Amino acid sequence: MNARIDRHGLQVDAQLVEFIEASALPGSDVTADRFWAGLAAAVAELGPQNRDLLARRAALQTAIDDWFRSLKGQAFDPAAHEVFLREIGYIEPEGADFSVETEGVDPEIAQVPGPQLVVPVMNARYALNAANARWGSLYDALYGTDALGRKAAPGAYDPAQGARVIAWARDFLNAAAPLQGAEWQTAKGFAVQDGQLIVECDQGKTQLANPLQFAGYQGPADAPTAILLRNNGLHIQIMIDASSRIGTSDAAHIADIRLESALSAIMDCEDSIAAVDAADKVVAYGNWLGLMKGDLTEQVAKAGGFFTRRLADDLAFNAPAGRPARLKGRALMLVRNVGHLMTTPAILDAEGREVGEGLLDAFVTTLCATHDLKKTEGARNSLHGSVYVVKPKMHGPAEVAFACTIFDRVEETLGLPRHTVKLGIMDEERRTSVNLKECIRAAKSRVAFINTGFLDRTGDEIHTAMEAGPMIRKGEMKSAAWIKSYEDRNVDIGLACGLQGRAQIGKGMWAAPDLMGAMLDQKIAHPMAGANCAWVPSPTAATLHATHYHRVDVLARQTAIRAAGPRGTLRDLLTVPLAQGQSWSDDEIRNEVENNAQGILGYVVRWVDQGIGCSKVPDIHDIGLMEDRATCRISAQALANWLHHGVISEDQVMAALRKMAVVVDRQNADAPAYRPMAPGFDGPAFAAARDLILRGREQPSGYTEPLLHRWRITAKAG
Repeated sequence: MNARIDRHGLQVDAQLVEFIEASALPGSDVTADRFWAGLAAAVAELGPQNRDLLARRAALQTAIDDWFRSLKGQAFDPAAHEVFLREIGYIEPEGADFSVETEGVDPEIAQVPGPQLVVPVMNARYALNAANARWGSLYDALYGTDALGRKAAPGAYDPAQGARVIAWARDFLNAAAPLQGAEWQTAKGFAVQDGQLIVECDQGKTQLANPLQFAGYQGPADAPTAILLRNNGLHIQIMIDASSRIGTSDAAHIADIRLESALSAIMDCEDSIAAVDAADKVVAYGNWLGLMKGDLTEQVAKAGGFFTRRLADDLAFNAPAGRPARLKGRALMLVRNVGHLMTTPAILDAEGREVGEGLLDAFVTTLCATHDLKKTEGARNSLHGSVYVVKPKMHGPAEVAFACTIFDRVEETLGLPRHTVKLGIMDEERRTSVNLKECIRAAKSRVAFINTGFLDRTGDEIHTAMEAGPMIRKGEMKSAAWIKSYEDRNVDIGLACGLQGRAQIGKGMWAAPDLMGAMLDQKIAHPMAGANCAWVPSPTAATLHATHYHRVDVLARQTAIRAAGPRGTLRDLLTVPLAQGQSWSDDEIRNEVENNAQGILGYVVRWVDQGIGCSKVPDIHDIGLMEDRATCRISAQALANWLHHGVISEDQVMAALRKMAVVVDRQNADAPAYRPMAPGFDGPAFAAARDLILRGREQPSGYTEPLLHRWRITAKAG
């Protein structure tokens, strides 16, 4: 048991006290007494409200379970389902139309569409990489992945792949910033004259078809070393270097094309990390503090040595007329707090209960961000004086309003102007989806972000209707009626509530980081759907996805979508994805069970044994997929549902887990810190995977956190 220190009646883990008082508070203009007093008052007043909200969740779920049980054997009736959900208050009355009132939102959120990275903040290297992914090499992203159909040949430079990269990049420039009467393939040199970009081509001198796309340059005007272009609000850097390996053989000496890539990055304190105690929370908070102060560093091994990774500086260049100017070198950073469910042993309240983890996150992550707000020079995160907090797993308008109340208290304690904290609403629970307009209304002065989270949303879909009957297989969910309505309604409602020009409307993650060719083909659907940001798993993916925002004018798409009128219906949204009339062969059932079991084990064994909250986990076919608690939630709930309805037995589940544990052990055989699950099948990781399925039905909203935390604490205790 770690030592605890009394702070205004709170029993605080000594490690957290040390971090707050020695690292986070100095330089914030907030005294320790003021911070702890404010937190203690919030715990005393808001803790009971939090527990009441969770009790409301449970009561609604019980009512829904009982209703479905009463209809056992009858065909599902969406109309009757809607009537019932209104009667119990699950669907709330919808008020008059309105527009959000959020002020002080940075352009990366409000005005410029682009990719958004999500990274576990506990990993300093990943966090720094994400922050520095504002700019990325298009040449490297194309050359080093399968984006063009195949990867480069291993070993030395592959000239054939290099030629394909250059050809693709020139075609990209032709589409994003066309020249007058010429193509970029014919460019031979550049100069800036009278504020205009002059391009020497095979046919002679020309300019951009739209001269306003010229945004600046580096180096002398008559021989620039970089050209800066702008399209759909995003910047393109054409790097010119005759001495480089690529530039020396290029007619225009273009050495690289760098794209403004990850406009924003979510530093995640939630689904992608494993933080179960004060020591873990201090790591997460410490890295976020370093990002906000600007002094986070990490020693990285490379080529037998080490180098220090730091945050990138802003980009200096000359505006077209020659005046010095700057562009941000870092992604705008948001921080994702945890939701309202979990508590943390980092602090005990006056009655000895663990305090709400989301409440602690709100106070500490905002405190850390005040260091950015106080900067008067140098690189800053928010140029508009805002803090961006993404709040996940909220169920309905009352829970969104409660989050706003929390941040009211945070701002009062820290002496910040009201609505300094901007809220990101994750639309990833069914009760939020059906009440999305009222959820946005509840945060109309704070909301800067709504986002569909298909993975968590699917887990909640299964759990909410657990008693309705067996669900369709996991792979069929994306074609179910509810999912299309869900994705369309999120955009439609966001636009109707005035988010265009004030906030992000986002879409979810590309979960296959090795399949960049498929991403390049498919993820353009997100900006086409009217989303002005979508999640990517890596800086490379951000650069490739950025090309989609050059091809699609998202703001124009949003205007057209809004003019066309609403699309998805509430009736479709409420259509439960039941496997009515379906029958599966023994092989189909076994394959489904083993696929889900393998995914659960591959993720959980790293989470529980090593504290890795998000990683690239090989699936049953050895294809690496990004896994976090949301993907685990789907698999666990899918199997819990089939188990509950007798599609599978407990013996089948255990046989699949033992079989797949051997597979996962093989896939991780070369990992130094890995502890095999077979042949004993008696470690905490295997137990956690087992419980997620066998006890999945009884977990609140089907969440994985309570069981994962329990077994991770067991593993840490040895």
